[in-house]
Amino acid sequence: MDNKQTKLIVFLVAAGLLLALPLFVGHFSQGGVRIMAIALLYVLLALGLNIVVGYAGLLDLGYVAFYAVGAYLYALLSSPHLTDNFEWIKAMYPNGLHMPVLIVIPLAALLAGLAGMVLGAPTLKLRGDYLAIVTLGFGEIIRVFMNNLEYPINITNGPRGISQIEPIQLLGFNMGKTFHFFGEQVTSLTMYYWLFLALVVASVVICLRLADSRIGRAWMAIREDEIAAKAMGLNTRNLKLLAFGMGATFGGVSGALFASFQGFVSPESFTLAESVMIVAMVVLGGLGNIPGVILGALLLSALPEVLRYVADPLQHLTGGRLDAAILRQLLIALAMIIIMLLRPRGLWPSPEHGKAAPTPALAK
Repeated sequence: MDNKQTKLIVFLVAAGLLLALPLFVGHFSQGGVRIMAIALLYVLLALGLNIVVGYAGLLDLGYVAFYAVGAYLYALLSSPHLTDNFEWIKAMYPNGLHMPVLIVIPLAALLAGLAGMVLGAPTLKLRGDYLAIVTLGFGEIIRVFMNNLEYPINITNGPRGISQIEPIQLLGFNMGKTFHFFGEQVTSLTMYYWLFLALVVASVVICLRLADSRIGRAWMAIREDEIAAKAMGLNTRNLKLLAFGMGATFGGVSGALFASFQGFVSPESFTLAESVMIVAMVVLGGLGNIPGVILGALLLSALPEVLRYVADPLQHLTGGRLDAAILRQLLIALAMIIIMLLRPRGLWPSPEHGKAAPTPALAK
């Protein structure tokens, strides 16, 4: 059996296990299926941010802004909010907007990509900490806008958020309902898990192709030494804008999926802490390495839920003097510090380029 056949068999076995996993976990707890679906959503976000931070070397602390843009666009086009607040929209769509998902998600990707390029344009000459501060401010500006666009015209419903968001309807399947296939009950959470898994696989293929393309090589050249890349004739300005826009499209798609999955969005879901967590996923897993980024996203999205079972007993031992949520954050931070001390380049770092291979010791 050659190497290609072995890889194909491993791929098919892994695909079968991943598809069957929510059906198995669902027999014990639907909460477990929900955690797995949310983890895949974070993988999508981390893959998008990896394009900006891992490939191009641009530290973006405002990535959650694109997540918010996609979520609110889906919420506005797939809920009764606009028809309830604008008479002229209600006159045009008396039965509600009910925009098809195949239109809304590409629109979310396009709008988030444009927002990414708008963010990237004034930051092209900034690097390091200065770039991080500006992007952080952009993320906070978007959240504040979402929080205040209620008066005088109610667009986002302010801090109350937008509810009654319709689930995704794709290929005749309403993902908000439960189905039965061959006697097996398939819940809404399982349907969303399969959708997120398919999008993660597609995103991994796109990222792998990008990394091996001329654009991906150019991004990595900018990451290693921007001055040298510019001297070699690379248009660093356009390449940086492309990195911001391409990474932001992943955030927009993830936001639209999040809105349909939750059925409710509010500004509280898009705080700075969320953005920092996504950056931590990329850094913890390994900058620029797709398997490492996926591993970091899965660990940091599942770790808070796992630590619930540790924080609650510790709270009881202290007589309730420690807040369980704060204690859980402390345990997450402690775990990250330990991992980064032991693996400073990440859990699964990308191979270092430009270094000579170690020479074997001469036999005596």
